[in-house]
Amino acid sequence: MSVLAVGLSHRSASVSLLERTVQSDDGIVKLLADVLAAEHVGEALVLSTCNRLEVYADVAKFHGGVQDVTERIALRTGVSLEELAEHLYVHYEDRAVQHLFSVASGLDSMVVGEQQILGQLRTALQTAREEEGVGRVLGPLADAALRAGKRAHAETGIDNAGRSLVSVGLDLAAASVSDWSSVSAVLVGAGSMSSLAGTRLRRLGAGRITIVNRSADRAERLAATLDAEVAGIDELAERLAGADLLVSCTGAVGLVIGADVVAAALAQRPEKPLAVLDLALPRDVDPDARALPGVTVVDLESLRSVLDGADVARDVEHVRRIVTDEVGAFLARQRSERVAPTVVALRARAQEVVDAELARLRTRTDLDERASHEVEVTVGRVVDKLLHTPTVRVKELAEEPGGDSYADALRELFALDPAATEVVTRAAVVVETGDDA
Repeated sequence: MSVLAVGLSHRSASVSLLERTVQSDDGIVKLLADVLAAEHVGEALVLSTCNRLEVYADVAKFHGGVQDVTERIALRTGVSLEELAEHLYVHYEDRAVQHLFSVASGLDSMVVGEQQILGQLRTALQTAREEEGVGRVLGPLADAALRAGKRAHAETGIDNAGRSLVSVGLDLAAASVSDWSSVSAVLVGAGSMSSLAGTRLRRLGAGRITIVNRSADRAERLAATLDAEVAGIDELAERLAGADLLVSCTGAVGLVIGADVVAAALAQRPEKPLAVLDLALPRDVDPDARALPGVTVVDLESLRSVLDGADVARDVEHVRRIVTDEVGAFLARQRSERVAPTVVALRARAQEVVDAELARLRTRTDLDERASHEVEVTVGRVVDKLLHTPTVRVKELAEEPGGDSYADALRELFALDPAATEVVTRAAVVVETGDDA
């Protein structure tokens, strides 16, 4: 296994650069296809969220794989290689595994411990499977990372370790609010973040909430759970005219709320300030809106420094231990599985020798059926006992770093045909995938 991870996230790049790399569902599929078509790539998975774009690949060569993946990220995002090079990070083999497990566990998120990444990774894996992008390497890796993430949330308090993105954002955007019952809020978008924002606003006691979304059905479903009103996107300026707070988080690629829309709303309510919380990436709200009088804009860039300072040391350390344990167990299983074809080939070779010698014995002696069977069983037991210790030990040793060398030694000492282990590996692929081709 030669796993390569190439990407950029909120830790390595600015929000403005991340905005330029955000991919639609169709864009993710196209990037995945581009990477899979590369010379050095065998499998691939693309993880694209509001705070990161990462490509995981099973590669034949490190340098060739890095070049292949980087060039295709640049091509698909439109960001030059020179600019990307300053912000991309590259992880290989064990470090790539460690990184994916950390991402899945919420350790690498803007809000430490957020669970949304698990669903995003699950979606990325499903897309890769539908596009036949993952197999024996990345499929088990992503499954194991998801298990590690679930453990992190089930066994620790990481979910509550840092204040949620929504809570922090609302605290900053509406810092001057003293009486929430008089607040009128407009939520643009009807996804999970808008649902969280609406729930938080209801708990704070917000007086009026309006859901604005392009899909009326989704808006109505969310409004029903929040006891909120529904309005069409064409009514946004009108609704903003009477609002104290705007919260926007859509999945759109590009601006949703122009500065002119905000200005038009302000013109109808002189002297009344407007707080804006933009949780989308790319931004939903035109950055020029922050220059308008009476407008306070809080976006992901504004939240970064606040969230980085959260005191979550105890739970983070617990999750790190879980990740370390899960990574170690996964790598040990992978190393053990890599030596399995050699063990099978060795036993097959031993059986060939036994069969050949028994055939010779039958031609030279006149044993009855019972005696012949006893000889066959006895010889088989001798071979099994002789091979038991070395085959068990090579599996145990293979779980340690550098354990592949023991399998190499077995192949050399017993003069095993390399093609024999390859046949066993191919047979395992057929069994796992059901592919008869």
